[in-house]
Amino acid sequence: MSLNLSPLPFDRSALEPHMSARTLDFHHGKHHKAYVDYTIAAIKGTPLEYSNLDVIVKTSKESGDKRLFNNSAQAWNHDFFWQSLAPIGGPGPTGKLAHWLMRDFGGIDQFEQAFKKEAVGHFASGWAWLIYEGGKLQVTSYHDADTPIVHDGVVPILTADLWEHAYYLDYQNARASFLDAFLSHLVGWRAAGERFERVLLREREPPRS
Repeated sequence: MSLNLSPLPFDRSALEPHMSARTLDFHHGKHHKAYVDYTIAAIKGTPLEYSNLDVIVKTSKESGDKRLFNNSAQAWNHDFFWQSLAPIGGPGPTGKLAHWLMRDFGGIDQFEQAFKKEAVGHFASGWAWLIYEGGKLQVTSYHDADTPIVHDGVVPILTADLWEHAYYLDYQNARASFLDAFLSHLVGWRAAGERFERVLLREREPPRS
């Protein structure tokens, strides 16, 4: 089976005090695991059994299998979320990502304001995203399990989980406080910058004949 629960890319306590090991025990070890376990069970014995997660998400969306889509997309979003985090003390955006954040938002402070406004204002569960679409960086949010990979022309760069299980143990219902901690201490800017560099490289590739 090609699908499994990916390990966290850091130690469970590496994000403290801004995200506790206890939160990660529940968030990764229970919530994320449950999405993966359901997806594995649902595709067993089907043509999707040995497909990668991207294919499962897109196929379930196209076929209208809402339950499989919700679980597989949540598994994909969580994998991306862990890659959007880094232990405290890392540098802010640099290189081309920093340049484009200046170009499209006016700077890192303006980006953070826009991202927090979108995330805090998002009603109920979902995900806040920094995406690349239409030749520019943009901030958006999607409800529930919805994910950029099923939207044509949308490339995810960075995400924050807005489901309460992402922050309730540490911040209770104070989503704004969680977003402050995320933006100030938890964003994995190096990985986001490398991801954005790859996007720009793909855009310069000549079309295949």
